[in-house]
Amino acid sequence: MIEKVIIQNYKSINYLNLKLNDEMNILVGNNEQGKSTILEAINLALTSTLNKRNIHNELNPFLFNKNIVEDYIKNIRKGKYDAPPSILIEIYLKENDQTAFLKGTNNSIKENACGIRLSVEFDDDYTEEYEQYINQSNNLKNIPIEYYKVNWYSFASNPITSRSNPVKCVLIDPTEGKHWSGTDRYISSVIGETLDPKQRATLNFNYRDIKEKFSEIDSIAQINCTLSEKTGEISDKELAISLDISQKNGWESNLTAYLDDIPFDFIGKGEQNSVKLKLSLESTSEEAQVILIEEPENHLSYSNMYKLINQISEKCEGKQLIITTHSTYVLNKLGLDKVVLMNNGHHMTLRDLKEETYNYFKKLPGYDTLRLLLADKAILVEGPSDELIVQKAYIQKYNKLPIEDGVDVITVRGLSFKRFLEIADLLKKEVSVVTDNDGDVNKNIIDKYGDYYLNHPTINICYSEDTKYPTLEPQLVSVNELSVLNQIFEKDFKTKEEMIKYMTSSGNKTECAMRIFDSNQEIVIPEYINEAIK
Repeated sequence: MIEKVIIQNYKSINYLNLKLNDEMNILVGNNEQGKSTILEAINLALTSTLNKRNIHNELNPFLFNKNIVEDYIKNIRKGKYDAPPSILIEIYLKENDQTAFLKGTNNSIKENACGIRLSVEFDDDYTEEYEQYINQSNNLKNIPIEYYKVNWYSFASNPITSRSNPVKCVLIDPTEGKHWSGTDRYISSVIGETLDPKQRATLNFNYRDIKEKFSEIDSIAQINCTLSEKTGEISDKELAISLDISQKNGWESNLTAYLDDIPFDFIGKGEQNSVKLKLSLESTSEEAQVILIEEPENHLSYSNMYKLINQISEKCEGKQLIITTHSTYVLNKLGLDKVVLMNNGHHMTLRDLKEETYNYFKKLPGYDTLRLLLADKAILVEGPSDELIVQKAYIQKYNKLPIEDGVDVITVRGLSFKRFLEIADLLKKEVSVVTDNDGDVNKNIIDKYGDYYLNHPTINICYSEDTKYPTLEPQLVSVNELSVLNQIFEKDFKTKEEMIKYMTSSGNKTECAMRIFDSNQEIVIPEYINEAIK
């Protein structure tokens, strides 16, 4: 099993040192956070393949981290001929009888461990050509990948081959569409294991015989006659159409799967993805110790996802499973304690939190946790009234909802802001908190939020210092004309005190906030809310 993965300069990942659980790991984060890249890198280091082809045939400049490439080119243009950048992927394995021969210190942290490392680096044999190329290139735009090589070694400094590698890995992406070969591969493997050599030969013979008889069909013969009359216009040789009977196009590549007499490509996307994933597990899970799955929930309903997740768990029992997901259901079903949260190059697990915070999120449904992760930025509020007013403020200022800018306004019940802020702090997530002062700034703001209160680079605590107006509704009344609020609520209150009493009474809070949100009337927004949406 994989204990740890180190990735350097690969695609969106500048540097990653990620510890993994022995059984289940769920990678969660917004798009472009490197989840798929991690799966791809692990698969690459364990199989030496990328896009189902050997990495030697898939080398290109865009495998390198963009920031590293930009720095390299800037230095070249400044005359600083530093060593060309390299890619490194290291897989640290649990020591056992099968992996003991991989043990050594040939890794980036010089740890005496069992493992495999794959690097894409400059080939010193091309030093002279490279220097000439650099000196002659006036407009270098990318890495000269032609001068690179791939090294695949154990931590004991021995070359690795597919045969010598004791750790088998499979990467399953059910969203790959027609290029995904699991269906054909599975059917072919079933036939190969079921038929004896004589039966296979019979199948080949009859399949080829059917193809050969195709050209004898009357209508096909007439078409070929017409084509032969136009041979001179096309070629000196006689032109005809038929079916390819060469060995490379045998029955293996022409079988089509059917579900209830409907060709596989014509069934629903959800069913397709589910079947593809389960067939891949069926045909590879026996031999693979590490199984990587990309977003198994795609196109699936809740009930079908329930079945699929159960089947994945059962089929992968005793193996190490690494899944990427955006699904709250997958999180809760497979266990929040197995989740790796990712954001802008930072990652954490719930076990990195304080024990009381960890226990809080273990009991909490994962929806709000996932919303915090998937938002570009988040505004945390105390209740639905605050959420509506923040949304109204954002529309007034930017003429659109906050979610259109990737800003999620999340109601955190029970005033558990600090639980969410602990995650935001570890992941460097940009978060604003909109909170009431409840009549005492020192007690309810400064003391309560401690380290998050002053000069935190990504967390902003927004509140009013005016304790005469301790909550949202009095704050709104204090900055708006009474006539404006009366018009919105269709009331005729004579004093602001009456208005505050009405807005804060039980059952009116959310109704008043909804009326303000729905109204075309522009209102004055309290400054602490404006601060949160800046």
